[in-house]
Amino acid sequence: MSTRIATFALFALDCPDPLELARFYSAVTGWPPAPQDHDEWVQLDTGGAGATLAFQKVDGFRAPEWPGQEHPQQAHPDFDVPDLDEGERALLALGARKHDVQPMPDNFRVYLDPVGHPFCLVKA
Repeated sequence: MSTRIATFALFALDCPDPLELARFYSAVTGWPPAPQDHDEWVQLDTGGAGATLAFQKVDGFRAPEWPGQEHPQQAHPDFDVPDLDEGERALLALGARKHDVQPMPDNFRVYLDPVGHPFCLVKA
């Protein structure tokens, strides 16, 4: 039996414009950006439903490359959807880009958000 040390609270992504990227992921998840006091950090408001996404301003941001290793991704979020084709259409309309590399496109698909972070849609 294990003892919990902590509770997962959020997944933060570096980016050049936190509010802009928060708006993209808000459209993906349906969670609105939480009120903010500054433009260095924005997180989405889940309405108390659990862990959230946050976006942190980084000057000189450089997008990760996947599957390359010169600037590895190190982490990426996955989002479950009932229909991959329908989810893809909605993401592309928001400004996501479908990655050229698709290891298992019938089970999950890889996309890039507006600033280049890889993320996946996974067939639920």
